[in-house]
Amino acid sequence: MDVKAAPNGVATIEDRILRITGYYGYYPGYSSQKSVSRSSVTRCKPGANCPSTRSGIRRQLSPLSVAEDSAAPILELQSRSPSGICRHSRVERQIRSGEEGTQTHTENNSQENQAQTRCQSCTSTFLKVVWGFLIILSVSSSWVGTTQIVKITYKNFDYPFFMTWFSTNWNIMFFPVYYSGHLATAQEKQSPIKKFRECSRIFGEDGLTLKLFLKRTAPFSILWTLTNYLYLLALKKLTATDVSALFCCNKAFVFLLSWIVLKDRFMGVRIVAAIMAITGIVMMAYADGFHGDSIIGVAYAVGSASTSALYKVLFKMFLGSANFGEAAHFVSTLGFFNLIFISFTPIILYFTKVEYWSPFSAVPWGYLCGVAGLWLAFNILVNVGVVLTYPILISIGTVLSVPGNAAVDLLKHEVIFSVVRLGATIIICTGFLLMLLPEEWDEITLRFINSLKEKKSEDHAEDITDSSVHTRSRSRANGTVSIPLA
Repeated sequence: MDVKAAPNGVATIEDRILRITGYYGYYPGYSSQKSVSRSSVTRCKPGANCPSTRSGIRRQLSPLSVAEDSAAPILELQSRSPSGICRHSRVERQIRSGEEGTQTHTENNSQENQAQTRCQSCTSTFLKVVWGFLIILSVSSSWVGTTQIVKITYKNFDYPFFMTWFSTNWNIMFFPVYYSGHLATAQEKQSPIKKFRECSRIFGEDGLTLKLFLKRTAPFSILWTLTNYLYLLALKKLTATDVSALFCCNKAFVFLLSWIVLKDRFMGVRIVAAIMAITGIVMMAYADGFHGDSIIGVAYAVGSASTSALYKVLFKMFLGSANFGEAAHFVSTLGFFNLIFISFTPIILYFTKVEYWSPFSAVPWGYLCGVAGLWLAFNILVNVGVVLTYPILISIGTVLSVPGNAAVDLLKHEVIFSVVRLGATIIICTGFLLMLLPEEWDEITLRFINSLKEKKSEDHAEDITDSSVHTRSRSRANGTVSIPLA
């Protein structure tokens, strides 16, 4: 039913109110439409024949129908939002938020992994440094203790070869000590025979045979015995400080033999270190004059350092590098060879009265066991230190035995350091430390110097920039502008 505008203009006023208030459902003639087919709502699928609106039930306009008409657009938008554009935009937002969350989670995981890696590397480095400090103290203490106990033993028992033979026999216990550590630390424990066969590969793929036992062990056992025997002979003629300082020359001899025999890389700094070692030897011999027991003691100490260097070079030539288990196996094998084949030498010396003692109960077994135990501990610590920490720290521990022995000698008032003797000791120890420099020490030093120069230039440029900015700001504050000259 069509409703025309009332004479008093009510419909026109309604239209104006709706238009002024900005009602979004308003359209011209809105108030003139007084009846709408709302009685039935038919939903049809796409392609189906929907019934015509004319067949619907018409209802008359009422105040409730006007409210329904005003709410229709809102209901229509709400009914469309779940299946239309709003749903699509909401899904896109969820996908984007999910991707951003995944990226954030990945970045957080990568940062956490990097932090964990850095912490682990820092922890391992810290542990290596701590172990290195303990190994340095242990190595130097064991070597100082061995040298000083030998000097004490000489007061009652002056037989160096028997002491050497007795101490070398203790090397047999090296492999049992290693296997005990294996049982205490390894997760997959092996039987002693299986572990022994595994470590015997240092002699070759076939392991330890009688031929290899005699061929490979004999020369090294002889060099081992000569090194220790000459060292003990030197302690009879010189102080513990002088002998330990002269023995540090073995590092220079190792370099010279490796350069000649193994064709190692030539390094000028190590040649300088070798020259310094030779200079220290000459000065040490000159300290008391080139006569008497002093020159003989220097010869014994230098001979001990030379045989030690030859032992190391031949080991590297024929056997190569060895891990801790292989080194323990090899040293224990040297002990067995010493017990079986070199035992006749102290017997011969005893019956020829070169090294004769009587009665048998007069032998200071306590001191002898102390020397042998500390010597074994020194050898174990040297090999363990290579596994637990940096090898250079082991060498530092060896050279620290020189000031350790000097301190003990001063406390015992057995030595008076002359200027020549002190200078020789310092020169030898300096040459030993120069031997510890890596092969690429010159390149590392140049890179370090260049990085320092670059850092200084960057700091200088930043200072110039800051000063120029400060000058300009001050000039602007004063009302002037500074123009830099070219």
